[in-house]
Amino acid sequence: MKIIRTIIVDDEPHCINRLTELVTPLENIALVGAYTSVEDGSHAILNLAPDLIFLDVQINDKTGFDLLKLVGKMGFEVIFTTAFDTYAVQAFKFSAVDYLLKPIDFDDLTQALDKVNEKLERKDFEKKVETLLSNLHKQDLHKKISVPTSEGLTFIEVSEIIRCQSDINYTHIFLNGNKKITVSKTLKSFEALLSECNFFRIHNSHLINLECISKYIKGKGGYVTMVDGTYLEVSTRRKDEFLKRFI
Repeated sequence: MKIIRTIIVDDEPHCINRLTELVTPLENIALVGAYTSVEDGSHAILNLAPDLIFLDVQINDKTGFDLLKLVGKMGFEVIFTTAFDTYAVQAFKFSAVDYLLKPIDFDDLTQALDKVNEKLERKDFEKKVETLLSNLHKQDLHKKISVPTSEGLTFIEVSEIIRCQSDINYTHIFLNGNKKITVSKTLKSFEALLSECNFFRIHNSHLINLECISKYIKGKGGYVTMVDGTYLEVSTRRKDEFLKRFI
């Protein structure tokens, strides 16, 4: 289930409170902010990159349409909220997912959120297909993989991955630039995904990008030093196969 990162932009605190009460119990909605002006709302969109905005039509002396013109096309979905239905046609010209009249009815809200979820899942699928087609025309290290996170899907270029480390049913992916992503998938699944891209599992807990080794130190199994300075043990039973990769 995709978690939909959501913000509210409305100049009436009681309307924000009402909507907050309605969406807070929903498992797939993460409300990350509420704002009472076009300026604050636009800054939040640029900084937080939400999936969905509940956007009041009339915001002080401006409108939700003014906000959308400020931020431009950024890939989020919009549900307009208003006490008046006179803006409905204009709202849909701005590709709104839905248009909810205040006071907001819970059933109307859930129907609108079903539409949002459907659109976001379709976007994710289209992005996966786009990545797959792109990969068909690239060498292994220039491929991308998609990984599920709490916010949705993150697309990573394989060459950016230095190593992957097991943490029971989770995997920590360490990237160039001291970046780290934690994914609720096992290391075995990443071994299957990356083994043909010059990755090797040197230990039960470690899958490494062979392009990112800076040194191998002899020993019972030996150790490798990665380009990020990490010092990792090579298991004894994997040592011979590991060294064959360099002969």
